[in-house]
Amino acid sequence: MIDPVHEIETSAGAEEPAHDVLAAEEFAMPAPDPALHHAPVSLPEDPSGIAEPHDVLAAEEFAMPAALRSPAGGGALRQSGRLGARLLIAAAGALVALVARRLLHSRPAL
Repeated sequence: MIDPVHEIETSAGAEEPAHDVLAAEEFAMPAPDPALHHAPVSLPEDPSGIAEPHDVLAAEEFAMPAALRSPAGGGALRQSGRLGARLLIAAAGALVALVARRLLHSRPAL
């Protein structure tokens, strides 16, 4: 039986040396070509003729409005947290009352 990983057998039965070579070993990386690198680029003047900067980003020109502050300083998030806590306490109280009612009504009379 032929192990395809370790041995390669041709149709004549003779062994052939390994011929798969990594590309990194076969083709070396060339050095940078100095002819491709040139002097610093000089940009042309502004076609509008204005020397000072005049293109302004919209984010700098039109700021986002700030959120309204509440007197408490917490805003709507703090108020919604209080509401959630109140609802949780009310639900727990209702559950305790329901369980107590069922326990009282399920006992046989003495």
